[in-house]
Amino acid sequence: MKACLYFGMGLVVLLASCRQNNQSLSKEPTTVQEYQVYYATGYTVNRTSDYTEIKIRDPWDTTRYLQRYVLVGKDKALPVRLPEGILIRTPLQRVVVATSVHCGVLELLGVRDLLVGVCESRYIDLDFVKQGVANGKIVDIGEAGAPDVERLIELAPDAMITSPLSNAPYGRVEKTGIPQIKCVDYMEPTPLGRAEWIRFQALFFGKEESADSLFWQTVKAYEEIKALTQQVKERPSVVTEKKYGAVWYLPGGKSYMAHFLEDAGATVGKEIDQQVGSVGWPFETVFEKYGDADFWLIKYNRPRDMSYEDLKKEYAPYSKFAAYKNRRIYTCNTAEVSYYEEVPVHPDYLLKDLVAIFHPELLPEHQLRYYKAMEN
Repeated sequence: MKACLYFGMGLVVLLASCRQNNQSLSKEPTTVQEYQVYYATGYTVNRTSDYTEIKIRDPWDTTRYLQRYVLVGKDKALPVRLPEGILIRTPLQRVVVATSVHCGVLELLGVRDLLVGVCESRYIDLDFVKQGVANGKIVDIGEAGAPDVERLIELAPDAMITSPLSNAPYGRVEKTGIPQIKCVDYMEPTPLGRAEWIRFQALFFGKEESADSLFWQTVKAYEEIKALTQQVKERPSVVTEKKYGAVWYLPGGKSYMAHFLEDAGATVGKEIDQQVGSVGWPFETVFEKYGDADFWLIKYNRPRDMSYEDLKKEYAPYSKFAAYKNRRIYTCNTAEVSYYEEVPVHPDYLLKDLVAIFHPELLPEHQLRYYKAMEN
C-alpha cells in the first residue's frame, strides 16, 4: 500500500511538471543571471526569476534531449506556467546515488549527510559511505542496473542520481515516480568537460558557489600542469590497459583518455586520431601498432599489486612489448587508490601523475598518487 501511494503521488507530480499550461502568469519570468557552461558539452542551463531549466543532451542521439529538469526553490510559490520537464523542488534534502563518483561529489559539495542510499556499496571507496552503510544511516539498495525498488520507495528520497548506460531505462526506478537526475558526465570527451558536471550536480543542492570555486581551482591547476608539456621536444608513445577476452580496447584519438595523454606530453596512434570513443582490436593488431610503445599504463583491481611475472603468466605474448622489456610499465591498482572516485572531478591529480611518468624532469618532486612502476 505504501509503495502504491508513493507511486501515485510521484506520478501526479511528474505529470503536473510536464504539462503545458495555457494560463498566463501575472508577469513573464525574466533571466536573472546568464548561466554559462564552459567546458562540458552535455548540458545547458537557463535561469529565470521563477525557475531554473536544465537540459541534458542525449549523447547517443544528438537530435534529442535525454532529460529536462525544471528546478523551483522550496521557498517559492510554484509558478502557474512552467516549461516542459521534470519538476524538482530545491534544495534536495534526501538523495540516493547509484555511483561512487557522484557520492564523492556530494562530499565535495558539503552535502554528504543528505545521502540515504547507494547502489553496490562494496565498490565505493569512500570512508563516509562505508561508515554510513555499517551503522545503517545509508542503505545499500542493490545492483545499479536493477536496484531494490521496494527499499528505494521506503527511503522516500527527493531524487536518485543515476549514471545511465545508453538509452536503456534504469530498471524499475522509472516507474516509481522518484525523479532521476541522469548524469552522463562520463560521455564528455575532455577531462575538464567531465569535471564541470560538479556544477550541474550543485544546482540541485543550492551549492553553486561552492561548485564554481572548486571547479575553477581545478581548471587553474590542470592548465598550469598542461602548460609544462607544451614545449617538450620528445613526446613518448603510450599503450594503455590490456586485452579483455579476445579484444583490447584503446582510447580513440579524440577520446577522454587521449586528451589526458596529449595534455601530459604523450602521443596517440595516428590510426585512431579521429575516434571519440574506444577502439577494439585483437591482440595481434595492437602488438603490430603499439608493440614498440615507450610506455604502458595498466589499471586493475587486485588484492595485491601485479608484477612483470604476473603479467607474463596471464598472457605470455605481453612480454614481447618493448615497454615490458624496458621495464616501463606503470600500474594503477584501483583496489588501493580512489582513482574512479577522484579523477572525474579532479583531472589535475591524474594529469600530474602522467606528466611525472612521461617527463619526470618537469615534476621532479612529485609523488605518484595513482600509478606506480610495476614490480619486477
